[in-house]
Amino acid sequence: VAFGVAFGVAIGVAIGVAFGVAFGVAFGVAVGVAVLRPENWLIGSPLNLRIIQNSNWLLPRITPLPLPNLVWRLENWLQNDWETGLHNTNELLAYTLQFIPVVQAINRVLAKIPSDQIIWTVSGLAANPFDWNIVHFASASLNQTLKSTFIKGFFSFGLFFFLPRSWGEGFQARFNTDTRLDTLARAAAAGFWHLHEKEPARAIKAFAVVRSLLYGEEMFTLAQTLAAFNKVQKPPSIAAIQAIAAIQVPRFPQQPLLRSVTWKVFANLRRVVDDVQFIQRSVSRSARSLALNRALGELTKILNQADTLPQAEQGLIIDIAQTWKESLLQIAGEVGEISITKPVVNPYVVGDPVQGHLFVGREDIIRQLEELWVMGNQLQSIVLYGHRRMGKTSILVNAAQCLGSQIQLAYVNLLRLGDSPQGVGEVLMAICDEISQTVELPPPSDTDLLNLPYRTFERYLKQVEANLDGGLIIALDEFEKIEDLIEAKKIPIDFMGFLRGLVQMSSKIAFAFAGLHTLEEMPADYFQPFFASVIPIHVGFQELAATRQILANPGNEDFPLDYIPEASDEIYALTHGQPYLVQLLGFQLVRGYNEFVFEQRRSRDPVFTVEDVEAVINNPEFFKRGRYYFDGVWGQAARGAEGQQAIVQVLAPHPEGLSLDALAQSTGMNDHDLQEALNTLKRHDVVEEIQGNWRIMVELFRRWVLQQ
Repeated sequence: VAFGVAFGVAIGVAIGVAFGVAFGVAFGVAVGVAVLRPENWLIGSPLNLRIIQNSNWLLPRITPLPLPNLVWRLENWLQNDWETGLHNTNELLAYTLQFIPVVQAINRVLAKIPSDQIIWTVSGLAANPFDWNIVHFASASLNQTLKSTFIKGFFSFGLFFFLPRSWGEGFQARFNTDTRLDTLARAAAAGFWHLHEKEPARAIKAFAVVRSLLYGEEMFTLAQTLAAFNKVQKPPSIAAIQAIAAIQVPRFPQQPLLRSVTWKVFANLRRVVDDVQFIQRSVSRSARSLALNRALGELTKILNQADTLPQAEQGLIIDIAQTWKESLLQIAGEVGEISITKPVVNPYVVGDPVQGHLFVGREDIIRQLEELWVMGNQLQSIVLYGHRRMGKTSILVNAAQCLGSQIQLAYVNLLRLGDSPQGVGEVLMAICDEISQTVELPPPSDTDLLNLPYRTFERYLKQVEANLDGGLIIALDEFEKIEDLIEAKKIPIDFMGFLRGLVQMSSKIAFAFAGLHTLEEMPADYFQPFFASVIPIHVGFQELAATRQILANPGNEDFPLDYIPEASDEIYALTHGQPYLVQLLGFQLVRGYNEFVFEQRRSRDPVFTVEDVEAVINNPEFFKRGRYYFDGVWGQAARGAEGQQAIVQVLAPHPEGLSLDALAQSTGMNDHDLQEALNTLKRHDVVEEIQGNWRIMVELFRRWVLQQ
């Protein structure tokens, strides 16, 4: 027992002496170095300070104690030149222990920064810091910073070397500071810190405080976007693929951007989302394989270029790209590879309406028709209007299949009447024939329709109504033909009034007109009866996503060709999503591929590039093949408001557009007539106004006008 006591006392004394000596020496050296004369400080240190003022000074290499006037000097540097000042603070952090003075100086300067410069200033602090805790403590109180830094430094340099490491880490964790959002500067610093710590949800909260500042909306949206992409955090699995496909990406901000490199990467990730969605819904093995390879290529490119990303979001983006890539690689075997051994069947439809699974991108209009024809108590008559080849006919012929079995649709193309019908009886005869095929009820005799057209047609509709379980839509395509027949005195001017009376007669029957104009733009005497009861629905351009879908999955279950993202984007830029032109470009690309590979016996990748698209539109034959569309738009501009064609001709040489004053000067039109003509062209999707300039919407149409 005595021996044990003696041994314990000896060991205890030894440890105590050792600790005392170690602590005393460390503290003495620190204090001594801090007060040494400048000429005795460390000479030849690798410190690379950019001296702003005319002074030469040296620093001790190792001392945790604040040096005299260092905070003041750092503050002056940072105020005079923020970027150079940050360089010097990084040098100090790299080669000295002056963490506390650096934090003090940075926080003092940030507190004085004007609000419109805060986010830009803090982004510089977070650009390439030697120690990210500087960014962290820029959003915490100074007292907390001092306490946390002291404890952290105490354990980092092993002054408590005799304690287990886990003790030190646990003790230090008690002094960790949390971010604060009570000032604009702290909130901005907190946002960048949480991005670096891979906490996008907390970054959103921080950037929400500075959202109204310059670049605030961008950083808030950036954090939202990262949070959306970061939803897929599970290990690689098919479930992760489904999660990627379900991502709703916030709208990207407008230029100018603070983080342009990051937004370019986000555009790549957005394309990956589109490709994964396509992989999920496509029934074509070949198309899925190409989409998978394209998505993997985008992710690989992101990972290879990750070092160019800003440090704050770099780690989070790398994690996202790696997780997604692993998830996609897991299904690579399921999707499989493809090879092309024979000419590709051209799936693109040029000129004719598309049907079935080829019909995509009009979900918004189908939803409107569903509300008017399925959900209501009474069918509502509508008019689909838009310029030629916009897809109005495709909507009509597909509407019945999209709206369920309760609504039947009888489609009538009035152009089939020709120019010399035998009066209104022949028009009603054509309508009855289509209704008969739809509801399977024999039509009236031709003689009755020709001799007593109105009465015979009305009686037939009553029979049809009595046999209907749901409703009947009578779709009259190219309804401008009615105007032509009225002007040619082939049918009476009260024809539209007669049709209006039929609609009022029954809640189960309605009309759907489709043409270039709204009814208000037609001669009032002819179409006025329908003004109050017909709802106009504009059929405009396809969205970018729908254009991509049409190109990549045009209906052929084994369509083996694909487009690089830049090629499909270029097609959209040239067509503005105009369906006819999109189909025409796709048709010509497939035709060119078959000729190159199977007729000329030359090898090429089954993926279309921007160069392929340019080769098609630079061929003079392309505009000849598309003349039906181009002539139609040009001819439409000759109807209605005066001066439309003159405006189009003036705008054609200017892809960026012209101001209203420049248009007035070039066309010689007065303000009233010019504005009326512009409104008509805008309503028909020929021109648009962007930031005060008017320009032609469809780039290919603009080029066609230049050639005339």
